[in-house]
Amino acid sequence: MTENGTVYLTGAGPGGAGLITVRAKELIQIADVVVYDRLVGDEILELIPDRAKRVDVGKNSGRHPVPQEEIGKILLREARAHKTVVRLKGGDPCVFGRGGEEAEYLADNNVKFEIVPGVTSAVAAAAYAGIPVTHRDFASSLHIITGHGKSGKTTEINYGALAKLGGTMVFVMTVASAPAIAAGLIGAGMDENTPAAVIENGTMANQRSFTGGIGKLPHIMRRENIRSPAVIVVGEVCGLKGKLDWYYRRPLLGCRLLVTRPQNVAAQFGERLRALGADVMFYPCIRTSPLEFEIRLEGIDWAIFTSAAGVNEFFGRLEKSGRDARALAGISVAAVGARTAEALKKSGIRADFIPEVFDGEHLGQGLADSGKIKPGQSAALFRASSGGEGIIEILRGAGVIIDDIPVYETLPAAADPVNPEGFDYVTFTSASSVKGFVRINDPEKFTKIPAVCIGKQTAAAAIATGFNAIVSDKADISSMTLKIVEAYGQQAFR
Repeated sequence: MTENGTVYLTGAGPGGAGLITVRAKELIQIADVVVYDRLVGDEILELIPDRAKRVDVGKNSGRHPVPQEEIGKILLREARAHKTVVRLKGGDPCVFGRGGEEAEYLADNNVKFEIVPGVTSAVAAAAYAGIPVTHRDFASSLHIITGHGKSGKTTEINYGALAKLGGTMVFVMTVASAPAIAAGLIGAGMDENTPAAVIENGTMANQRSFTGGIGKLPHIMRRENIRSPAVIVVGEVCGLKGKLDWYYRRPLLGCRLLVTRPQNVAAQFGERLRALGADVMFYPCIRTSPLEFEIRLEGIDWAIFTSAAGVNEFFGRLEKSGRDARALAGISVAAVGARTAEALKKSGIRADFIPEVFDGEHLGQGLADSGKIKPGQSAALFRASSGGEGIIEILRGAGVIIDDIPVYETLPAAADPVNPEGFDYVTFTSASSVKGFVRINDPEKFTKIPAVCIGKQTAAAAIATGFNAIVSDKADISSMTLKIVEAYGQQAFR
């Protein structure tokens, strides 16, 4: 009999992709099937490859669209089809995630499984609220308690024992149980002024947190309309929140951005923005499609690349022709910017020239002014079919013989129009991304949302379609990030 597949009971962390483990990410990328819960964040779901089957078994408080028994059957069925199954659970699978129950079910049915720990929200949410769950001056123990038992029943909590422990208590799945928790602890002798905190959507861009004495916490939660997912922290460590609350000091907290490049291209940009507190939505409105082209390197003095996509298409075609980076021996190489240079480096080539300003015209002018490229020399320009004429005119004016070779074309992506409500900025990293965006969306709906653009050419395209453009000082994502921080800081003081 052929062996069954394997089920990986995997912790997805508290929400954002930055807090998922390396092991979990590896498994998601090789999965045939991903079975996931409601608390698995959108950033994590974006990691699932298109070829993988997705099964949503998410639960809401009081509403279980897929019963636990059926989840077990789904795992069993997919594993018996000899598939690699990743069972994604928010936080850690064995911290009130029913990982133990699902592992038992698989073991009883002779299905191989592994348990992959994750960052539990009980600790992560507190840390993101500036609350260390242990501290030598305040708490030497941590106790994690759930407000819900099996089949939605309220758990029997020994409040008397908890009140005497003196450590930090974290209550999970407890929004509806907050009044009972406060009453139980106070009834067991805990001072009603004992510091406590509630953290909603911990570690996410929309995180909210509030502190007060345990006696007042239920009132605070009602007043602030706290909703699940949320955790309650009780203990003296909550008094450190004001001093250690790093989360609310981030410069882009509350800023919502629409990044118009595909996530696989703009991931580094998005990570920087999220680290600064921004809520980032990736909105791919363009895609690249390779073109048929012939690599002619004989007699070429310079190979010039104006994008990382151009580098990738060039080396992909070079490999198909049975050649590698050695084909560029004796040929100088120029890159339009840092990202293009990094793509070259991954293919074994170090750029001989990168302009100070990352755009085509400065690339051409920089080569000519530096004397690196000389009149009478020849250059092959590998780029998009829609590239501007500026670089060609500059180099031809300097006496250079140019062979313009389109290696890919930029096409509109298949995307639905986006609702502009709530966005502070939209970002564009090329004129083609502006054109792709307005093919899908009515630009008049975005006239009140500033467009942060990577350079003058991109800004010109944005302005032409009605955007109020903010131009980065340099044509790179670091400069764009700084410009967003600067603009958002000014907006905050209006």
